[in-house]
Amino acid sequence: MLQTQDTPSDEFIEQVKQALDHLYDFAFLQRLPLAQQVAGARPQSSQPASHQLRRELITAVETLSPDARSGQDTPDARIYHLLHLRYIEGITVQEAANRLGLSTRQAHRSLRRGEESVAALLWNRLPPASSPPSSPPSPHPSTSAQELSSVQSEMAHLETHLQPTDIRPLLTEAHTAVQPLAQSVGMAFGWELPETPVIVPVDTAVARQIFVSIFSRILRTAQKNSVHVRLAQREAQTTLTIGYTPQTSAAPEILDDVLDQLIGRLGWVVRQEGGVDGRRALVFNLSNSGALILVVDDNEGLVELLDRYLTGHACRVVTATSGAVGLQLAQELIPDALILDVMMPGKSGWEILQTLRSQPTTATIPIIVCSVFNDPDLAYALGATRFLPKPISRDHILETLHELGVVQR
Repeated sequence: MLQTQDTPSDEFIEQVKQALDHLYDFAFLQRLPLAQQVAGARPQSSQPASHQLRRELITAVETLSPDARSGQDTPDARIYHLLHLRYIEGITVQEAANRLGLSTRQAHRSLRRGEESVAALLWNRLPPASSPPSSPPSPHPSTSAQELSSVQSEMAHLETHLQPTDIRPLLTEAHTAVQPLAQSVGMAFGWELPETPVIVPVDTAVARQIFVSIFSRILRTAQKNSVHVRLAQREAQTTLTIGYTPQTSAAPEILDDVLDQLIGRLGWVVRQEGGVDGRRALVFNLSNSGALILVVDDNEGLVELLDRYLTGHACRVVTATSGAVGLQLAQELIPDALILDVMMPGKSGWEILQTLRSQPTTATIPIIVCSVFNDPDLAYALGATRFLPKPISRDHILETLHELGVVQR
């Protein structure tokens, strides 16, 4: 059900403006009634209300992006660029006005029109806010224990951050965690682990929980001393095989909806195999599929925007919000492409660019410099593969990645 009024109320517009002003403050966004309204309209989302609200706001701003054929000097284009610069890039109204060749008064007026447009987009996509209760709320929560412990509720509070990690210690830590259970059933594991580190991008907490859960479930259904764990790495593929022989042919499957969602969060692919004498195996491809794109930018909203742009284009996005971390990740992961901001605290994008180009292992990484400083000559002189001035559009970034052979149309 959509809002019953044709236009958003002044109160709704004011909430949208407050949310845009605090686009990177999740605690503030979570307290806004607007966040709960957005969450109520997306009950199946796996994100907290504050995250959903920020994503809706960014989506609304991008919806106002003008068609490339309509030109960049139209009133609609100016409104879009003002919204992008002020709220997503986070610069002042005065700076945005200077960059667009507007007076401060013009900028404020256009920005207000943009805020109203964003509010109108959200207004037409959301159900009406619920009326306040006529009687005092019950001292007991109305949400049932089953709802609170549901998969969606748990996933809503889970954030995953992929970082390059040696997977071997995570396996041994999970084994240590289930040792009391293994001892109680008289079970010993067989192991085949490489002697050298096996680095894959993972969220360590999520990966550890996956392994603990799988080991625990296998221990309750497997025959004694039939569990064997093998980790193998060949070229760009990393495979983990967990084999076991169930006690009966009717033994339950190990994977369920919770594990499937956790595994999906890491971008892993898993298949279940059967063998002779009833033996079973879970075979994980830990390599992740698709191109790996590293985004280095201290603007969290822009990083999220780029992540959304690339969703559905068979690629993985790893992010860094500081130059030092970005440089380290680039050296460890050797991504298929790197999207690099210039102005960051600490190590600047120019320094990162020069460092990567000076090292043999990273010298050929396609690097797309995205900056508010429109200086492509300097970027190319320092080794950039492409230069895109901010604000960037979805079409520009996808077209550039397509030209570089990183993503398909």
